[in-house]
Amino acid sequence: LAFAKAHANDMWQADTLYGPHVKSGGSPVQTRLIAFLDDASRVCCHGQFFLAENVDTLIEALRAALYKRGVPLSLYVDNGSIYSSKEIIQICARVGCLLHHTPVRDGAAKGKIERFFRTTRDQFLSRALDLSSIEALNRQFTQWVEESYNAQIHSVLGLSPLDRFALDRSRVRFLPPNEVNDELFFVEEERHVRADNTFSFKSLRFEAPRHLPERTIHIRFERRRPAGRVVVYYKGERMGEARPLDPVA
Repeated sequence: LAFAKAHANDMWQADTLYGPHVKSGGSPVQTRLIAFLDDASRVCCHGQFFLAENVDTLIEALRAALYKRGVPLSLYVDNGSIYSSKEIIQICARVGCLLHHTPVRDGAAKGKIERFFRTTRDQFLSRALDLSSIEALNRQFTQWVEESYNAQIHSVLGLSPLDRFALDRSRVRFLPPNEVNDELFFVEEERHVRADNTFSFKSLRFEAPRHLPERTIHIRFERRRPAGRVVVYYKGERMGEARPLDPVA
């Protein structure tokens, strides 16, 4: 059935679209566009082309969307593996966003994001684009979204998506970009602290930031750089960052 949310950021719809081939490493690679669309205002919260569709690229796109347009009350996605991953479930739980999945094999359930993709094909992908790199393609797409799509009068709304979104700006809960909020997008795993207040992770020994011997902790880290920053949580409280063990010191 047809539906529409009453306010901006009540619900975002998200999906992936196959894009054009771009040059990467001397050979053409087909891109994937991951996009987020606000249900009430039709604003494209964020869209980005990637060389692959996986959990890492979805997290990168979701992180950019949340920083740009605030935190939605719910996120409506299909049943693809990346949209059902534990990492996305954890991120949505941390920011306070309900994760909803469409009925199986029901593409019409996400009609608004599908309509946005049709507009993208008709108005953007039909252009003579610079496909020399993924960065060039994303620059052109961002310019089209912000200067054309989001700023044009929408036939259903009677005003531009940006103007419709601005009507509910006071209701939007923004996520300030800082180091602590970046940790909302980290992966979480469980570890046991030894009697000497150290634990193992990625074949390395780390010192717990506080005195936590013989306790079970949760650690958060970036998927792409697992040993870069390891943040320790105990019973939901942030204890601090763990340091690689220096036995001589």
